[in-house]
Amino acid sequence: MSTTTTPARRGFVQRIDRERLVLAIAAPVLAVVAAVALCSLLLAVAGYNPSQAFQTMTHYGFASDGQVAVLNKATTYYLAGVAVAFGFRMNLFNIGADGQYQLAALFAAYVGGQLNLPSFIEIPLLLIVAMLVGGLWAGVAGVLKVTRGVNEVISTIMLNAITTAVIGMLLVPGIFAPGNGGGVSNEIQTKQMAASSNFFTLNTAGGQVYGFIIVAILIGVGFQLVLTRTRFGFDLRATGRSESAAAASGVNVKRMVLTSMCVSGALAGLIGMPDLLTYSHYFGQNFQAGIGFIGIAIALLGRNTPVGIAFASLLWAFLDATSPQLSVAGYPPEIVNIMEGTIVICVVVAYELVRRFGIKRQQQRVGAQLAANAAAAAKKEVAA
Repeated sequence: MSTTTTPARRGFVQRIDRERLVLAIAAPVLAVVAAVALCSLLLAVAGYNPSQAFQTMTHYGFASDGQVAVLNKATTYYLAGVAVAFGFRMNLFNIGADGQYQLAALFAAYVGGQLNLPSFIEIPLLLIVAMLVGGLWAGVAGVLKVTRGVNEVISTIMLNAITTAVIGMLLVPGIFAPGNGGGVSNEIQTKQMAASSNFFTLNTAGGQVYGFIIVAILIGVGFQLVLTRTRFGFDLRATGRSESAAAASGVNVKRMVLTSMCVSGALAGLIGMPDLLTYSHYFGQNFQAGIGFIGIAIALLGRNTPVGIAFASLLWAFLDATSPQLSVAGYPPEIVNIMEGTIVICVVVAYELVRRFGIKRQQQRVGAQLAANAAAAAKKEVAA
């Protein structure tokens, strides 16, 4: 039997691929457009000029210093998005990334404050510490799920609350914090880390770009390769689609769940590292918080794919970096928070609309193909 693909079939397959690409892009674009329209309407009702507000944001966002701010924020957001997306691909909702990275940053800062090793030893060691702490903390939720059937959403949310209590208990003078508040300010914080822990930066006309952006890119590439080129990635996606089917094919579902939660937590442990190793060099009460929850929105907007998460991270970073400029120009900075929330809601709605449209188009193609086959069979029968 010949396996040669006919020109008609090649054209049919190409049309399907184009439609899939268009549908994949349509949802996030539709969500962003809807969010901009709704926020424009809100600004107009409040008596502000929408076009002037967006012009202010665009002017700063595309300036050299604005681009640096966007890239630095996007680096952190990308790590958060990938960490959450890894669990999502397994159909696991790791809502605890926020607590995982904060606890990981605390331990990494503490270890870094006790050491003064060469940079090529100390920096990888701190990254390993952060990933181990994040992975182990997420593993608690994984163990509860595979042994007691506890839903990971509930357990990770509760672990976030426990994390706050644990950090409050450890970050006191005499345990993880020096008695004098670290010697930098009156804030209770870990000891200032040695200069050997400083991560490199890329000097540009607009300022210093986190060198951690290279680590983020490598993680994104590794994420894609693991998902598409390894047996583990295949088992991960298969288990996420159907645990019963994966188990029937020989996949150890419980082990996959536990492993995926640990890997997601390990990636989450890196979220605080760009700021810790490049800017703050200590963990204090004002250490950046809430990024884990931003990662959920970014993973959702980016369709849990490395490239999609990159664009989502840049968009989110652009909104966050330009919001202070709105305050300077006399606009309410809350409009950015409204826009971000609107984008998330619009994404959910847009994906559902696009999904239904895709199903309808698929049914139409199948119906057209069946009709064409029936017509061809009838024509052949008449000719015979």
